[in-house]
Amino acid sequence: MRRLAGLLVVPLLLLSTAACGSDDKGSDSASMKNGLPAITAGEKFGEKPTLAKGEGDPPKELKVNVISEGKGAVTKKGDALQVNYLGQAWDSTTPFDNSFDRGQPFDLTLGAGQVIKGWDQGLEGQKVGSRIEIGIPPELGYGAQGQGDIKPNATLVFVVDILKAVTIPKSATGTPVAQDDKDLPKVGTNTDGKAPSLTVPKTDPPTKLVSNYVLEANGEAVKATDTVVVNYVAALWKDGKVFDSTYTTGKPANFPLEQLTLKGLKNGLVGKKIGSRVLIVAPPSEAFGNEEKQGIPKNSTLVFAVDILTKM
Repeated sequence: MRRLAGLLVVPLLLLSTAACGSDDKGSDSASMKNGLPAITAGEKFGEKPTLAKGEGDPPKELKVNVISEGKGAVTKKGDALQVNYLGQAWDSTTPFDNSFDRGQPFDLTLGAGQVIKGWDQGLEGQKVGSRIEIGIPPELGYGAQGQGDIKPNATLVFVVDILKAVTIPKSATGTPVAQDDKDLPKVGTNTDGKAPSLTVPKTDPPTKLVSNYVLEANGEAVKATDTVVVNYVAALWKDGKVFDSTYTTGKPANFPLEQLTLKGLKNGLVGKKIGSRVLIVAPPSEAFGNEEKQGIPKNSTLVFAVDILTKM
């Protein structure tokens, strides 16, 4: 099954790759604190930090230091998190990436494998509003292959501000809306967290974007600047064949709408209420046009059943 998410969102930080560690504090110095590189400037939550270069041997296990503890909820697997971060290799004084300069926090679902293992493990059990520093050995980072400017077998150090954590519902809810247009696909109305049925009629597809409620909730309307957490089933109109589904992995997707490259999906979600299930039919002009994408034929009309679970 093709993964559609990579076609939809312009990546910012490509963190994904195919027992928390020691409490040993290590020796402190001007450039080291509690066994990890010291923050030499911008130490407060919300400030862009500057990290010293690591001294001596890096930790062989995941190491997490709480720089300042927040007063919010404790993060748990399955939460949608929003964070700011700065990442640097142990043996470097130059960050390889940070969200502070972009002015755009990073969104992830904790424990969903969207990020390296060191992040999933290091961020779990921390309070919202905290600043933490994480030392990540290669096997919990990018391993022997490296990634971009990150060398193979690099130990990584991140400073992370946990801005927000949201519990993700298992399903859309709301009032079923009549699906009485025989020329449009029909979507199931189950709310048990399993994939809804999606049946495409054997008729000509619409030439304009369709965005209809299947289940209408009472949440606030989605804005074009929101990041939404969704489950979806995606199919081709031509044969009704499902080509992607978040339900197969059990892991919702995070869609920063400003970065969605599939216009019909973005336009179909904006204005709809959080907590709802929506049918979206995107004609080629609102999808991938005359380009073939990962086996999706050119000039394809795409059909989506989308649960808008929450937003960040």
